[in-house]
Amino acid sequence: MKRILVINGHPNKDSFNQVLADAYVAGATKTGAEVKRINIGELNFNPNLAYGYQKRIELEPDLLEAWKLIQWAEHLVWVHPVWWGGLPAITKGFIDRLFLPGMAFRYRPNSVWWDKLLKGKSAHIITTLDQPGWYYRLVFGRPSVNQLKNSVLMFCGIEPVKLTFIGIIKTSSPELRKKWIDKVTGLGRALR
Repeated sequence: MKRILVINGHPNKDSFNQVLADAYVAGATKTGAEVKRINIGELNFNPNLAYGYQKRIELEPDLLEAWKLIQWAEHLVWVHPVWWGGLPAITKGFIDRLFLPGMAFRYRPNSVWWDKLLKGKSAHIITTLDQPGWYYRLVFGRPSVNQLKNSVLMFCGIEPVKLTFIGIIKTSSPELRKKWIDKVTGLGRALR
């Protein structure tokens, strides 16, 4: 039985991202997979990594529990909107506070290389946009994808990382949203 963690990075619990996270959970649950979730906007933590890596800040209970779930999971599904080309601030803060040296990766002494401490996991990023995915890629270079996929997940050893763009959200009809919900439910059933 596959262990899946769905991480919703939208701070609003009434968002369409929440609906998509629910759809993925519903699809994956039907396969018999064990599915757990994190709604970052509901966690109680300070998203500011105040001292960078110079001084460790104690992790709040919600972050400690989130880290246990990340370690438990074999497959991480990140659902988030793109705001100003990147991740919502609370999602970036979640990553800053949890994906730390000694936990997610380890620098090697006197080397430019590092150890990837989250090997053996895979991920899927489902991101909503107010522009077509092809436009976001060609015109802007997909900064949120570069950050989350390449600079966080793969940096820490999580691969492969699949990607699904959902959009244009702001002008979407109820019928189009239903198609997207069905698509994400199908991703859950395929355990992708």
